[in-house]
Amino acid sequence: MTRPEMPRRFFLVSGTAMLALAACGPAKGEQDIVEEDTTARFADSKWRELTEAEWRERLSPDAFRVMRKEGTERRFTSPLNAESRKGTYACKGCGLALFNSDAKFDSGTGWPSFYDHIPGALATKPDRKLLVVRTEYHCARCLSHQGHVFEDGPPPTGLRYCNNGVALDFVPA
Repeated sequence: MTRPEMPRRFFLVSGTAMLALAACGPAKGEQDIVEEDTTARFADSKWRELTEAEWRERLSPDAFRVMRKEGTERRFTSPLNAESRKGTYACKGCGLALFNSDAKFDSGTGWPSFYDHIPGALATKPDRKLLVVRTEYHCARCLSHQGHVFEDGPPPTGLRYCNNGVALDFVPA
């Protein structure tokens, strides 16, 4: 019995898909990123008591899908990509300051990126939705999904906090 030949297109498509997944996945050792769990500090926060209906009233449909359902906005759609003023980037859900503008950089990925965050502002968890484990981060106060952190950022941390722009508000200094 002979095996049927696989068309070249199959290998091209599957090879391209694997490269795309690898590009979105963590860098070597990424699964070792561990951050102190900061969610206990905000355990009694009123933001954690909001119902799904209240979040839907508070957020745009895109922001709700990203922040409350752990979605991802389309690349290069956020006006925050071009934001270069001094200030703070805060959680759109509860207003907690997450990043300072000094830590923002252009990663070329299409999402606002930062190499460091404000201490105590983020909580992390493993994300196993793809073939590789990534580190997902949320606002520590309201637990809204923000994005993923990767180990391919610039000095001094070498990290890239890849944030959904729709999940942030910019507050000028």
